Amino acid sequence: MVREMACRKCKFVTIGKVCPVCKSSDLTPDWRGSILVVDPATSVVAKTLGITEKGKYALKVT
Repeated sequence: MVREMACRKCKFVTIGKVCPVCKSSDLTPDWRGSILVVDPATSVVAKTLGITEKGKYALKVT
């Protein structure tokens, strides 16, 4: 089973070793909650959280 990791910089959730959004390798398996962003241009939540790319994001990353 592949473990999902969250980027500490942008909070994007990925199964890879490098974040596809910000290209950081600072990933952690310790995250809580998630939000799925389908259209960041029109999403009020995405604008509030500073999300510019669609995908799955963690709400809390430690």
